[in-house]
Amino acid sequence: MSFSIDTALVNAYRANIEIQFQQMGSRFRPRVRVESQHAEYEFYDRIGPVDAVEVINRHSDTPLVSTPHDRRRVGLRSFDWADLIDNWDRIRMLADPTSPYVTNAVYSLGRSMDDTVIQAAFGTAYSGVSGSTSVAFPATGVIAVDYVESGTAANSNLTVGKLRKIRYLLSKAEATTDMQADLTIVVDPSQIQALLRQTEVTNSDYNTVKALASGEIDTYMGFKFVISNRLQTDASGYRKVIAFERQGLLLAIGEEIKVDVGPRRDKRNSIQVYVSGMFNSTRMWEAKVYQVLCDETK
Repeated sequence: MSFSIDTALVNAYRANIEIQFQQMGSRFRPRVRVESQHAEYEFYDRIGPVDAVEVINRHSDTPLVSTPHDRRRVGLRSFDWADLIDNWDRIRMLADPTSPYVTNAVYSLGRSMDDTVIQAAFGTAYSGVSGSTSVAFPATGVIAVDYVESGTAANSNLTVGKLRKIRYLLSKAEATTDMQADLTIVVDPSQIQALLRQTEVTNSDYNTVKALASGEIDTYMGFKFVISNRLQTDASGYRKVIAFERQGLLLAIGEEIKVDVGPRRDKRNSIQVYVSGMFNSTRMWEAKVYQVLCDETK
């Protein structure tokens, strides 16, 4: 028996690098209004509704109806990411890490894009001629954590009653009557779990989505459901779910996410992976964006 046979044992290594589970890019971008922006600050003008004047006399003066104008300001924000891969490490590795690094970085900037939309949904918007007028998110746009359709108020997670309330508010604001209305609700997995416990969602007598069979909720009550683990909580720890019509939130893209891979002469020709992008968001219409407070302990 040879006592040195272990020198012949082979170490086997996989020739690929796995990327840890994560949100792979932006989930908000396909659901919001997207515009290209070519300046540090840009203004997006809005006009309000007007009412026609009934003609009751012959040869009367033509009425002049003043159309209300205002605007929303968006200031671009820059994001970037970089890492170095030493040439010695590349030589000693079976797999070239450059491509996984690029993928990982692009995912990261996509999540940053979502963060700007989340911040804009309930943050301060800027209006006025110079964009210096602050517009706070209105209290009327908040569905209370203890909202119930009838009976005694009690804290809850996301409920069918809260969804019905949002639909009502959007309809009152004329945000759902247009055939082009595109409704989205962004939730944490906790809200999906809460809905799956409710008969109106899972029972096919109520719902054709049949969420009970798949364990997923894709579309319900006209809302496209998007899951995000990046939603914020308020001071009491209640999850701030975002419900909106597409035109209510705007994502301005100053520079698409771009990738540059090349040697760094000042780092002994180590390969630098550099990814950057320029974007920001604003709330365009308060009547098209709603906050739903959810108690995730329920």
